[in-house]
Amino acid sequence: MTDKRFVLLNMEDNIFVCCERVLAGVELLLEDKLVRVNTNIDIGHKIARKILSPGEKIIKYGAAIGSATDVIGVGEHVHMHNVKSDYIPSHTRQNKIEDK
Repeated sequence: MTDKRFVLLNMEDNIFVCCERVLAGVELLLEDKLVRVNTNIDIGHKIARKILSPGEKIIKYGAAIGSATDVIGVGEHVHMHNVKSDYIPSHTRQNKIEDK
């Protein structure tokens, strides 16, 4: 059984997607494992379904969407700080000023 605030989109996925904001410190049941969330997780964000190793593909909708850049533990936030796109550069909301 998995907490109703998270959804598994495809059985091949190694992440869950958040459907309702969850605050740091909350304990969740993820596939019958009790996991404590260590950061706030916003709607639409992902958490790890299993331990992910650096270089391991992040699978969503049954397709690779990027690769882990660090070890990501079960229930940890999966986002730009620990994932890189294998297809396009990752972008931030900060503007970059280029020297000419």
